[in-house]
Amino acid sequence: MKIKEVIVVEGRDDTARLKQVVEVDTIETNGSAINNTVIKQIRHAQAKRGVIIFTDPDYPGSRIRHIIDNNVPGCKHAFLPRHDARAKNEHNKSLGIEHASPEALRHALRNVHTVAGDDEPVEITRDDLVEAGLIGTPDAANRRERLGKLLQIGHTNGKQLLKRLSMFRISKGQFIQAMNQLLQEEDDE
Repeated sequence: MKIKEVIVVEGRDDTARLKQVVEVDTIETNGSAINNTVIKQIRHAQAKRGVIIFTDPDYPGSRIRHIIDNNVPGCKHAFLPRHDARAKNEHNKSLGIEHASPEALRHALRNVHTVAGDDEPVEITRDDLVEAGLIGTPDAANRRERLGKLLQIGHTNGKQLLKRLSMFRISKGQFIQAMNQLLQEEDDE
């Protein structure tokens, strides 16, 4: 699998892992220390080939994604579910792209999202999230995590979910379909 866009990752280990799995060029942010030089590189890559932001599913990864997204419009986003990013060694509790299986990485890169423009209508409301048990219930965090995996939009808290659904143009139909699948899985358990 060859990726035409440049993928932005956090560090060397992420680059090494991706290159084991796909044919790709990367830009490394060197973790949270993203600076103006790196932003300029990402802007240049976005103009020439396009960019996919693929950061770890944790707070620093989310912060880096946000910084890039605010400074380089039009980037695509790939998300890895937290459980796919955990180290397999029981003594190592770290979380990152470098720990993911080849299948999980390929799946994330096949399911990239583009951020919606400001003129895109918002179809899903906060009331929809409350009604679906994604906000304000004891199991809401678990449901959000499972929904994020189904829709390939990453893990979110309650406040972030609505923004992420809108940002990645998740239609009301896609949302309902994913919720139906989630509810079916709950019934099967």
